[in-house]
Formats: sequence, structure tokens, C-alpha cells
Amino acid sequence: MTRLIDSTPAADGFRMPGEFEPHEGCWMIWPERTDNWRLGAKPAQTAFAQVAGAIAAGGEQVTMAVSSRQYEHARNSLPAEVRVVEMTTDDAWMRDCGPTFVVDGAGRRRGVDWVFNAWGGLDGGLYFPWKNDDLVAGKVCEIEGADRYRAPIVLEGGAIHVDGEGTLLTTEECLLNPNRNPSLSRQQIEEQLRAFLGIERVIWLIHGSFNDETDGHVDNICCFARPGEVILNWTDDVRDPQHAISAAALERLERATDARGRSLTVHKLPMPPPILITEEEARGVDPVEGTLPRLAGDRLAASYVNYYVANERIVMPLLDERTDAEARRALERIFPERDVVGVPAREILLGGGNVHCITQQVPAA
Repeated sequence: MTRLIDSTPAADGFRMPGEFEPHEGCWMIWPERTDNWRLGAKPAQTAFAQVAGAIAAGGEQVTMAVSSRQYEHARNSLPAEVRVVEMTTDDAWMRDCGPTFVVDGAGRRRGVDWVFNAWGGLDGGLYFPWKNDDLVAGKVCEIEGADRYRAPIVLEGGAIHVDGEGTLLTTEECLLNPNRNPSLSRQQIEEQLRAFLGIERVIWLIHGSFNDETDGHVDNICCFARPGEVILNWTDDVRDPQHAISAAALERLERATDARGRSLTVHKLPMPPPILITEEEARGVDPVEGTLPRLAGDRLAASYVNYYVANERIVMPLLDERTDAEARRALERIFPERDVVGVPAREILLGGGNVHCITQQVPAA
């Protein structure tokens, strides 16, 4: 039986490692809710299975959490090497409702269980209820045999990115949003991040990617490639609203230093052209009161920054054939030590996120 620890990771000598450090595995959740995933979630399930297969082929044990009613179908749809476990959830965003794992120098691994409120609770949240998703982190820790800390703040895994050496990236748009932790100041939030992630410095960007329904998760606009280097979602088109957002982020990144005192090298990763929901795609979603509607013509927050780092490869989203190859070449230059593999990701994007959002790494202990 795993323990709920009444302390903090920093006090116990734990830190959150960078995603580019070695993994023992990866967790995902099987999509099925028809008020978010079109056509009974079948196209999304195909996309999730492709992501799981690509990560498993990149040297990791992938575990898929699946409801009882979808268990047999998922088992038959997934590669044999993917582990399937039964778990009740509200949706399929393991990055945000799953645990953030931390490690120490003695080879131990523990989980941080954040409070989850579906990206805003009753003030702009994306669905209700979310109780089952708030239990996911504890269940994953139990299966992994990892003791856990229950953090006292609302936070999603996609809202943070670390370099493993004491530096964290996030956005004001998300973590300072009153629908997350309205009683906490910026300084108090930083104190919680230091306590539960073992970091020393926070680099605040202003906004996330344009029209991101998560209130600006950093994992869709900027991430660490390795210590001292970040990747930024970018467009040269000054008419696109993303240009001003990315330019403001670039200005802050160029002024920032990390916890080790280094200036940051910024790699600009070109974004695809605007991707809009089609009428056919919108008609395929079952409208339900209390869930964010999917409307024809709405712009999706498409970004190639939303990739997954596996042990042996980068699993990147394929979003538009006009720009996929350019994005792949850019990632190959940034990660010469890893293969870059693309997976069709429009169906994931239609649900509100991408490859990074549906995965959560288990770092090697």
C-alpha cells in the first residue's frame, strides 16, 4: 500500500525531472465521451492508439487507463505491448489530471497529486462533474507503487514545464487565472511550486497559444528541449493573433535567466496555418449542457510544441501536410540524438489538446 505523505517533495529532497530525462513508462487515458469526441470517439481512439504505439516503440512501457465498458474494445485496438488497466475517469487528459512524478538522488520516485477542477471549475471549466478525474493521480500512484503528496492548489500538468535543474516555465494567463487559485498571489503560487516540484526559479510568460481552451497552458506554446534551451510556438505572420503572443513570450525568454544563471537559447518552431473545425466535425459531437461546445468555424489551438519526448524518439503531432515536414526538420535539428516520428493528430486537436496533453511520463527512478 502506498502512503499519502504529509510533507513536501522539496523538504524531502525530491525534484521534478525534465521530460527529456530517462523514463520508465508513460500513462494515457482512452477517450470515449461523445460530447467531446466526435462519432462516438472512434476517430479519436484510433489516434490515441497510434500515439500509444509510437511511444511504446520508442522504448517505454505505455499504460492505457480504460473504463469497464470500453475495456475489451481498447484491448483489441491497442498494440499487445501496451498495458491496459481498468479505471473510471471523466475524460482523457492524463497530462492534466494524472500525477506529476518527482525523484530524488537515492533512486526513489513519488507522485504529486494536484487538485483538478476541469480547467476552471464552475467559472469557465470545460465539463462537469470532474470528481473521477480528480481521483486519477492517486490511482496511478497506487498502481505504480509510488507514495504521493496531495498538493493544496489547483494545477494541471500541462500548465508547467521544467528543465530538471531548478527552472520552471508557466503562463500568467493560466496560473494567475481567478478560476484556479483566486486566494493566492503570484508569490504564494511560486512558493507552492518550489515546495512541490523542487524548483528554484519561475519564468512567467504572459499568454499561452491563441484560443487555447485550457486558459493558456504553457505546454502548447513553449517547453524545454534541455537545460538552457527552449522551443517556442512561432509564426512570422503579423496578421495572425498568435504573432503578438509569441513575440511577447520571446521578449521575456530573451530577458530571462534560469536557476543556474544561464541565458536561454530559443528555438522557434513554426506553427501550422489556422486550423478550423469543419461543419462535419462539429455535427459529429453530441451537444450536452455544461460541456464546452464544438462549433463549426472555431479555431483550434494547433501547435507542434505539443509533442512527447520518449526515451528513443520524439512523437510529434501531424497537423497540416503543408507544414508537417518543416516542423519535423526543425525538431530533428533540435533533437539530433532522437528519431522524430509523426502521428496524425487532428482528431486529438478536435478534443482540445494534443500529443503532450494526453500523455504523462513516469521518470526512471
